[in-house]
Amino acid sequence: MKKTLAAIGFLIIYVYGYSQLPEDALRHSWATPSGTARNQAIGGASVSLGGDITSLFYNPAGLGLYKTSEITFSPGLSFYGGKSDYRGTDGTKANNMTRFVIGTSGIVWGMPNPYKKWNNSAFSIGVNRTANFNSTIHYKGQNDYSSFTTESKNEFAKYSEGYPNLTDEQLINQAIGDPSLSYTTRMHLSTYLVDIDPNNGEIYSRPEDVIYLDNHPIFQENTITNKGGITEIAIGFASSNQDKLSIGGSIGVPIVNFRSHRVYQESNTVGPNDSVFNSMTYTEDYKSSGVGFNFKIGAIYKFSEAFRMGLVIHTPSLFALTDTYHSSTTSDIGTVYGKFTETTDNLNSLSSLPNSYKYDLQTPTRFMLSGTYMFGGGQENVKNQKGFITADIEYLNHRWSRFSSANEGYADDEAYFKGVNNTVKGYYRGAFNFKLGGEIKFEKYMVRAGFAYYGNPYKDKNDLKANLMNISGGLGYRNKGLFVDLAYVQTLTKDVNFPYHVSPPGSNTFATVMGSNGNAVLTFGIKF
Repeated sequence: MKKTLAAIGFLIIYVYGYSQLPEDALRHSWATPSGTARNQAIGGASVSLGGDITSLFYNPAGLGLYKTSEITFSPGLSFYGGKSDYRGTDGTKANNMTRFVIGTSGIVWGMPNPYKKWNNSAFSIGVNRTANFNSTIHYKGQNDYSSFTTESKNEFAKYSEGYPNLTDEQLINQAIGDPSLSYTTRMHLSTYLVDIDPNNGEIYSRPEDVIYLDNHPIFQENTITNKGGITEIAIGFASSNQDKLSIGGSIGVPIVNFRSHRVYQESNTVGPNDSVFNSMTYTEDYKSSGVGFNFKIGAIYKFSEAFRMGLVIHTPSLFALTDTYHSSTTSDIGTVYGKFTETTDNLNSLSSLPNSYKYDLQTPTRFMLSGTYMFGGGQENVKNQKGFITADIEYLNHRWSRFSSANEGYADDEAYFKGVNNTVKGYYRGAFNFKLGGEIKFEKYMVRAGFAYYGNPYKDKNDLKANLMNISGGLGYRNKGLFVDLAYVQTLTKDVNFPYHVSPPGSNTFATVMGSNGNAVLTFGIKF
């Protein structure tokens, strides 16, 4: 864990006006439930199954199993909740939220041609919500270990070594206007949360003095509300050779819209203090938006009417993103000194920096292998089918995420993103994800169930424990070209959240975040 936390600390020291963190890479690569109601009900296992428009986004070879055309629409509701544990304070509940979402919707044109060797082809265009960022995180507790201002003190102390001839006032004023320092350090200096002792020239943090000089903890509380997601538009084509081998590909254009509002507070646990520290409040509004590009190519091979296997590769999604960042810090350091406020907008005006920043992100490559067993018959005699069981295994290495500058030739940008990428390598690892699902068919009606498990993406799996599990079920109806499917997915997540990062190895503290989210989706369509 020490290597991981040291890498995180290096990144935070290096931040100067940017806001990219390892969490940004994970947000774009750790998948959430998506697809039609049929697909979600069977745990998302669809790589070797085919015959569903969800294939467009998972394994486009599945489109080659279509012999008719169809139009599909999948509205849904998502429910978000959970709780967090922080430094011995258990069960802090997050605020619940409900959001309307769109599952996989679109059109498939089946083009059967029994007179050719490649006797079945299909073209599809669709839209899918491939990631939901909606969540609320709230935790609080007492900390006798560190403060949000600890890293600011460390960064300013290192900075001051380069200017030994400046007075204390000159050094602080220069640092506040210097964009090579992080926003938080500059705000903490401006609001006197970090200061220089006029008696001995020592740089100190007021909240830290409460911990180490007054010998009692400070109270910390963090509330984060995230909204948005990734909506992907895709077009794909597949063709089947004598109903044995199907090969397909698709081009996806994912559209990112992420918004986050955060309020972090620290306060003195022994009541008002006239000379040291009463409280501080940090407020942050962060928005990330942009467009990406990816390609998927896959195959499905039918060994018999009952058994088939599928293989697909998802290339990295290449995103061009723009981040907008606004934050403010307010301090109350007692009646002797008063209250102070500083904002990033004001700091940017001092150093002529914009409030937004453009950069590129490359997500990891995905590899998926799958098998499906059909009960009662294969694709050729659908009426005799009694159901199926299907399973997917997926591998992706979260260390393969890469940030890069959108401004070519800027040495500072290149050095910064090199630091970010090194941190991602030290922070994450490769992980296997598993999906299992099945269906029982009763003529016009179907009953479905599924399960999915997403492995721990963190390299330090002993201390940073995380996973995601989906438990799902649903019903289906088919009659004379009309189909209706209903599914419900319960998602159980376990992750970690750092209220702030500190550079010395082993100095970070984090909350364990446990989510319990629901997703209900209805799919209806018409075959023609």
